[in-house]
This record gives sequence, structure tokens and C-alpha cells, in this order.
Amino acid sequence: MKKGIMWRLILLVITSLISIVFFLPNTPFFDYMPKIWKDIMPNKGLVLGLDLQGGLHIVFEVEGDKAVDIAVERISSTLKGILEKKKLSASVKTEGSQIVVNPSNAEIRNAIEKEYPILVPNESGGQVRYKLTDSEAKRIKDTSTDQVLEIIRNRIDQFGVAEPTIHRQGENEIVVQLPGVKDPKRAIEIIGKTALLEFKIVDDESPLAAELPQIIMSNEEEQFLQKFKTRLAENQQILFQRIINKETGVTTKRPHLLKKETLLTGDLLDEARVSIDQRFNEPYVSIVFNPAGAKIFEDITGKNVKKRLAIILDGTVYSTPVIQERISGGNAQITGNFTLEESKDLAIILRAGSLPAPVKTLQNVTVGPSLGKDSIEAGKLAGILATILVVVFMIFYYKLSGLIADLALMLNILLLLGAMASLNATLTLPGIAGIILAIGMAVDSNVLMFERMREEVRAGKTPRAAIESGYKKAFWTIFDSHVTTLITAAVLFQFGTGPIKGFAVTLSLGVSINLFTALIGTKTTFDLIHLKWDMKRLSI
Repeated sequence: MKKGIMWRLILLVITSLISIVFFLPNTPFFDYMPKIWKDIMPNKGLVLGLDLQGGLHIVFEVEGDKAVDIAVERISSTLKGILEKKKLSASVKTEGSQIVVNPSNAEIRNAIEKEYPILVPNESGGQVRYKLTDSEAKRIKDTSTDQVLEIIRNRIDQFGVAEPTIHRQGENEIVVQLPGVKDPKRAIEIIGKTALLEFKIVDDESPLAAELPQIIMSNEEEQFLQKFKTRLAENQQILFQRIINKETGVTTKRPHLLKKETLLTGDLLDEARVSIDQRFNEPYVSIVFNPAGAKIFEDITGKNVKKRLAIILDGTVYSTPVIQERISGGNAQITGNFTLEESKDLAIILRAGSLPAPVKTLQNVTVGPSLGKDSIEAGKLAGILATILVVVFMIFYYKLSGLIADLALMLNILLLLGAMASLNATLTLPGIAGIILAIGMAVDSNVLMFERMREEVRAGKTPRAAIESGYKKAFWTIFDSHVTTLITAAVLFQFGTGPIKGFAVTLSLGVSINLFTALIGTKTTFDLIHLKWDMKRLSI
């Protein structure tokens, strides 16, 4: 056997075996494989998409205006510190998306505008109102959508969903597809929770704090706030802690009078994990701040010894521990009668980060697996029928050469499935369409070569010379057609979303593998037949 043919044959055998190994997890035989095989060899294979195995399809809208308000609130808090350091006396408060500074003078304005050139002043009546420039407001909205996208992606990765599809849609919408999710409600809560973690001081020294009841019913919250609203000072607010009676399951609320200023937020967290309280055998979430957060936390606890520190998540008070001493190291705990699952979900959310803006669910569709089963069966039927028709046509029209092309087709399908399994690609309904299209294209190259061979045979060339000439003359035509198809698939992958990308992946893999099977697979087969039987006549 010639050396060149031997190496081509070895390459074909190796690629076939590798494809079988990677695709094996998608076959019933994998269940009977020994444990050592499952531990060492690939065990994932192809992953079915949302349209094939069911799952969750959600469309979120990022509330960009709220992101601007949050940014303004943080700037306002920073300005208070700047003016205090410069020993400038002025009231700084927020009203919607504006910062109101009163009184206003040249020194105060210079201090503020030097630090924040993105603020536009509007002075009247001895006070100045600042708002963000239009360009800065737009940047915050755009950035918040991108940040929400990444945070949602991180949360889903920690939630453990295989092959999710997450992409931006329009200016402020995010599409999330989660194949195979068994608990849609829990998934939505984890993904869409704002998770704004704040630390504020409980204002126990105010006379109003003594008037607050210990417990109110859940449905009395609005009425309660209306009653005390007019009595709150400018720097005070009332937030509630949820109390669940473990015996009766009744939920009540405990009001807390807080100082409005946020001393620390969760964006400075380094770690959040679930721990178990050994005294009460109850789970809680232990958090660790990064170095910057640890320094701020140490300053807060040092200045507020014997005061209560409220730990607040999304406007709900979770706990109000008394600060016994200055706490260094940046470690804290969040308790709140959690179940183990609730504490795990909270740790996931805090690790992934809080959303820079609230999100609103525009669409929430749970796709049942029955649709996927029907799609798979229809795809199988279409694939089998397409394969049979192509195989029969090639044998009928090109005889023995057609049979060789059919063998290359089977090899093409095997390598395609193996390649997709090795990439852990998500198979969707358009992906199945791409595979079926690849089946048709798999013999297209052989048709071009076979027609060239027929012309050479009619010209009087020997079978061996006709084969060599057919491959040589058809090569660039085949190569050019495949490259143009690959360019189209690349454009679809770059600009398409979800299912379109799945189609592009299967198409590009099918085209690439087709080049290999057509130019190496069938050529090697012809060479082996010629060496074995020394063909006198070409069956084409």
C-alpha cells in the first residue's frame, strides 16, 4: 500500500473513532458503559435546545430611568461627604433624577462642579438643582442594560443551567432561554431579583422610633406608611422586616425607622456563601467584602458602636444586629429565617452582583417538552427520508461511484454529529434543518467530480487517469462553493441570535466536514479499489 494512501486511511479511521466516542453519550449504549469509561471519556454530548427539550423563555425589560435615579442617589451621597470634608455647610438631597443643594454659593458650586463635570446646574431661589447631562444619562442606560446582561449570565451559570441562550434585544430588552429548567418560578426569582444590598443605621434615638409597633399585618403596610409619612424627617425612612411564624405560617411585618443614608452597598462584596448556625441549626449567608469594602465596613462599625445596623436587600430589612465593637476583616452575616434553598439562592445572587437597575418581565413562556419530542421525531423522519432519497439516487445514477459517495455521506453525518458533540453544541430545530441541508450538500461535491470523471472517460482516458483528472479539475470549483457557503454561515452566526446561530453552526461544520470526506474520503476509497483490483472500467 502506498504511504500516502495509508496515512489518509489512518486519518479517516481515527476521526471516525473520535466522533463515535464524543457522540456515544447521546446513544442508549452509554447507559451500559462501565463507570471508569464514564469518568474518563466525554459524557455530555449534544445538548438539546429549548425548542426540543422544553424549558423557559423570558424577555426582561431593563428600567433605564431607575438606573439614572440610582446613579443620582449615589452621587448625592458622595457630594455630602465632599462638602463635609471641605467644611462647607449645605443640605444635599435628591428629588427624582435631580440633586438639590441648599443654600448655594460660588464655593459650594465650584466644589461640586469640579468633582462632577457631568452635572448640569440650574440655580434659582438661593438653591441649585443639578441633573446629569443627556449624554451621561444615555450612557448610564446603555451601560445598565449591558451590566444586567452580564449579571444575569453569571447568575444563570451559578444556577447550573446547561447551554442557556442570553442576548440583548432592542435598546433595553434581554431575552433569556433556559432549556430543561424544572423549576421556572425559582429560576425567574434568581434571574430577575435586583439584589441591591444596603447597610443603614437604625435610628433608635429618634422619639418616633418608640412609637412604632413591634408587629403589623402584611396588608396594613400601605396604611401604616401613610400614617407616619408626614412625621418622618428628611433623613429618615421606614422599611419593614418580614416575620414568618414557623408554627402557623402567618407572615407579619416589623417596621424599622432608619437613617436614609446608605453607608455601604453590595457592589463591594468579594464572597457570599451559605453557612449553618450551630446553635439553632439554621442556614444564614456569610459575606466577605473586598479590601475597599472591608475598610468602609470597619469605619462604619467603629463610628456606630452600640447602634443597630440594618442589612437591607431590595428594600426589605433582613436583620438589625447591634454593633458591639469595631469589626475589621470585612466579614458579616445575613440572617432572616431562611430555608436552605433560599439561603443558597441569596448567595448566588449576591456573588453574581446586584442589578444596576430593576428589570420588568415582559414575557414569560414555559415551553413543554411535548413540542420538543414532536420536533425531534419530525426531524428524524425528515433526515431519514432525505438520506434514503439521496442514497438511492446516487446509486441509481452513478452506480459503484454513487455507492462510494453514499459511504462518504454516512461518514459525513458521523463526523458532523461527533464534531457537534465534542463542542457540546446545542441542537435546535433550525440546527436539525442545517444537518438535513448538509446531507444534501455532502454529495454535491461528489456530483461535480463524477461529472468531470465522465467527461474524462468519454475522452478516452483510463479509469485511473479519469479519477485523478476529475478530482484535480473539480477541486477549485468545490473549494470556492464551500468557502462562499462558509462566509454566509459566518455572517449568520455573527448577526443571528439563538436558533439562527444553531443553524449556522451545523451548516458551517457540515460544509467543512464535507470538504474532508469528499476530497479525502472518496479519493482514498477509489485509490484502495484501484490498488486491490486494478480497475479496467470505471463504474460511473
